Amino acid sequence: MSNGTTYTRFTLTGKFLKRPAGDVSNPPSLAVDCGRGRGSEGRLIDGNLLVGVPLKIHYVEPTEIHGTSYYPKVFVQIRVDDAKSEKRSWTPGKDKTSAVFSKHSLQKILRAHTVEITTEDENGSEVAVQFDVPDSKAVEQACNVDTKK
Repeated sequence: MSNGTTYTRFTLTGKFLKRPAGDVSNPPSLAVDCGRGRGSEGRLIDGNLLVGVPLKIHYVEPTEIHGTSYYPKVFVQIRVDDAKSEKRSWTPGKDKTSAVFSKHSLQKILRAHTVEITTEDENGSEVAVQFDVPDSKAVEQACNVDTKK
């Protein structure tokens, strides 16, 4: 890139616990893009859950209303290891077959051994995926994510 920023993509492939309907040829994956400008520390640019089918989009009213705008969100439940699952609202990706997660969610994922994520496809059917998280030091360093509790 001409602006002096370098990017690194990390991809973790998972498995379906509840498959979406239709022909899904690829397994689910978590894709994390990290970047580093000249002389700067790495930072998270993008984190995406990719499931290969269009996801159910909910339109959520913002907390402060300035007109009639609603934000598109994908509702997910994320469960790390044996902890209780947490509900989250992630932003849908451009093609609506992915959901963008935050640095906070990435920290939770990187701390875990196993992550289960449940959401719905565009027809409202449950889709559940699982990821076994390997040693995450490379991602922590590239994205400048502190995973210490």
